[in-house]
This record gives sequence, structure tokens and C-alpha cells, in this order.
Amino acid sequence: CIVFAPVMVVAALLIKASSPGPVLYRQKRYGEDGAEFTMLKLRTMHVDADKDGPGWTKENDPRRTRFGSAMRSWNIDELPQFWNVVRGDMSLVGPRPEQPFFVEQFKEAINRYMIRHVSKPGITGWAQVNGLRGDTSIEERIKFDLYYLENWSLSFDFKIILRTVFARKNAY
Repeated sequence: CIVFAPVMVVAALLIKASSPGPVLYRQKRYGEDGAEFTMLKLRTMHVDADKDGPGWTKENDPRRTRFGSAMRSWNIDELPQFWNVVRGDMSLVGPRPEQPFFVEQFKEAINRYMIRHVSKPGITGWAQVNGLRGDTSIEERIKFDLYYLENWSLSFDFKIILRTVFARKNAY
């Protein structure tokens, strides 16, 4: 976490200079065994972005702040999640945690969806480094999440971490 402190300080200053509201965004997510936790991110959207309810981010999303797209593109908004890892709510790699609203929606509609909750969610994951984030197919994301869980290895985690550095597709 200390390594990323200078980047987070600069990001916090840009957030404060470009948009009123808090620097950190807190959101309830479901993790391992369906346990609810509060995920932290640097705020990339305007304070009232969720006023119409939960939604996926999409290209040219008008809810983003001035620097929100750049922070998302470089995964800078994800840095506070290292605190979630330290707390034990998340892992570095795993299926991404989902909002309770979407979990309730998908658990009945998508076959094997809840299997992804057998492990801690990750800051990054196999689906994300393959461009499945934001407004993309949830069915495809689940396929990639299940593939990761069924084929987990330390070398697979290292591969995903390295690919995260260069993953920009659909990082709205």
C-alpha cells in the first residue's frame, strides 16, 4: 500500500480539484460465501451517479468525473482495495465482487453464478484482464470466473497480475 501512496495522493488531489464530494467511494459488495463487505475505490463518478439505481459503467459514461476515465483506464481507482485485501475481505486475484442488487438478480437467472462466491473476490481477475468489465456480458464473465476457480494456480495468479498492468479494454 505504501508503494502506491504517492499515486493515491495525486489522484485524491485531482478528484478534489475536479469534483465536489469525498475522495473515496464506498459500496456494499458480496464476497466469499456471500458475506457482505464495504469495498473501497477512488471516486471516478459524480456523487449522485447512483441516484437512478445501480448500473454498469459504459463507454463515454456521463456519470464520470473529469479524471475518472483516466483513473479507470490505468486501474488507479482500484488502489484503495488493497485495504480490503489487508482486512481479509478480498484477495489480489479472484472473481470481482458484485453489488448485492446484481447478485440477487443473477443468482437465479444465471446457471452456476453463485459458485464464484466460494473464494475471496479479487482486485483483478481472469474476466477483467480479458476485457469483461463494465457493460459486458455477465454470462461470459461467469465463464471466465469459473475457469479461473477450476484452474487456479500460483502461476495463473501471477499471469493475471501481470496482464492487469496492461488491461485497458472496457475500462470505462
